[in-house]
Amino acid sequence: MKPIIGITTESEFDQDSPRSRGKIQLNWNYFEMVSRYGGVPIVIPPTTDLDVVMPILDGWLIPGGLDMDASHFHEQNHPASQLQNPSRWELESEMYRRISSDFPVLGICYGCQFINVMEGGSLQQHLPDELGHDDHSAGRLQTYHVVQESILGRAVAVPTVSGKSYHHQAVRRLGRGVTATARHQDGTIEAVEVGSRRWTVAVQWHPERTPDDAATQNLFREFIHQATEFRHRKAG
Repeated sequence: MKPIIGITTESEFDQDSPRSRGKIQLNWNYFEMVSRYGGVPIVIPPTTDLDVVMPILDGWLIPGGLDMDASHFHEQNHPASQLQNPSRWELESEMYRRISSDFPVLGICYGCQFINVMEGGSLQQHLPDELGHDDHSAGRLQTYHVVQESILGRAVAVPTVSGKSYHHQAVRRLGRGVTATARHQDGTIEAVEVGSRRWTVAVQWHPERTPDDAATQNLFREFIHQATEFRHRKAG
């Protein structure tokens, strides 16, 4: 049986719309990469009953999205913040609290920030203020230096990774047991993993947008492999 991969979503509500009360938003690329490497992607919207859905999941992909409320790491929001609907935080934070330590998780962009904050870390809220440039936004292709002894390093099997960057926020203070496993040359943290968990890996760039890159393929292949192994362990 193929592993089932839950993918949470960005959402927006519009109660005044004559057609609907809102919509969920999730780029096609995530589904494509999970399916390509043998997973079965399912969407987990904010209204999901986690008691019903979580027992069938074998992995979780936390995708990119808008900015979380800075109150979750005890700061005021930066004026440049584009805040997500709070329903996403409510669902994902509850999911994160429920998952076991051996449940595979892949965070991408916002997903990287979310994992760090859930472990007690904080974020740089607007990189141009601190770096003096906006090179991390608008899909620029960048190079990241990977810690080879890390889970990420073993997965991608190369010392540097090229990826497309679409973020104006990034990890600042690392959370409990969180390790930085890749950085941009300007010092920006570009990947983390959680030492207390078997396979919780998160990257700040968007690997799903470079599907022909060998390191990207290795990362998704390993994520689905880990989810398959988790499924086997569940079955006993």
